[in-house]
Amino acid sequence: MAESERHVRLFRNGRNQALRIPRELELDGDEAIIRKEGDRLIVEPIRKGRLMALLATLAPLDDPFPDVDEDLPAPDDLTL
Repeated sequence: MAESERHVRLFRNGRNQALRIPRELELDGDEAIIRKEGDRLIVEPIRKGRLMALLATLAPLDDPFPDVDEDLPAPDDLTL
């Protein structure tokens, strides 16, 4: 077995099949996504807030934001 592998037993929890995740393999957070690929189960943690953390690492933009209303007709000139 590889270093990150452990032998675990499956058990029933009500109508669900379950397993205990050993401490050294615990996932961060309290939610995960599980999917089946062939006979393998893939469990991935749901990481929240990653976009905000990424944006905080980016340098501010020096370019002014374009005036998006510049070429639009005045609201009084619109016909429905």
